Amino acid sequence: MTDQTPSHEMLTSPHSMRNKLARLLWGVVYVLLFRYSPRSFHAWRYVILRLFGARIHRTSRVYPKARVWYPGNLVMGPHACLGEGAECYNVTTITIGEWTTVSQYAYLCGATHDHEDVKFPLIPKPITLGKRVWIAADTFVAPGVTIGDGTVVGARSSVFRDLPPWQICMGSPAKPLKPRELGPSDFGYDESRDGD
Repeated sequence: MTDQTPSHEMLTSPHSMRNKLARLLWGVVYVLLFRYSPRSFHAWRYVILRLFGARIHRTSRVYPKARVWYPGNLVMGPHACLGEGAECYNVTTITIGEWTTVSQYAYLCGATHDHEDVKFPLIPKPITLGKRVWIAADTFVAPGVTIGDGTVVGARSSVFRDLPPWQICMGSPAKPLKPRELGPSDFGYDESRDGD
């Protein structure tokens, strides 16, 4: 093997045949029945995503030009939104909390590679977006990131580390700039209860 020739392990997919077939079928259905559906056909897209294993609330909104790599790894709470052109590379679970909006052209990247291993293996890492989060347009969210409830991430930011709740964050890398003026009590959340 030369420096120009990849090893056999680098050419072998870590995904099962079942996963590959499901994604192939999803790709066909996405092009034929999902991508060109009218914007207002949220119930139609909800049914299609559920058929492919997505765990989404019936009030969730996934717009027709949003890209979901594998619906079986998508979790969306009530009134969560995945906007036009947003990409959800969910090799593992990506969770979008209730009332959370992922705006147009945002990229949720649920996997990376081990660049220190000659086999360059894929490393899936889940992403969790809390409730009432806003991921503004063209934002990149890296593998393994958790964004706390109520946080706003400004447009074109890059999120490489977890962000605390109820903050306004932006930049590359994104950092908290100031607390959000609205807080849990403004939305009727009881801060004293764990898991809400």
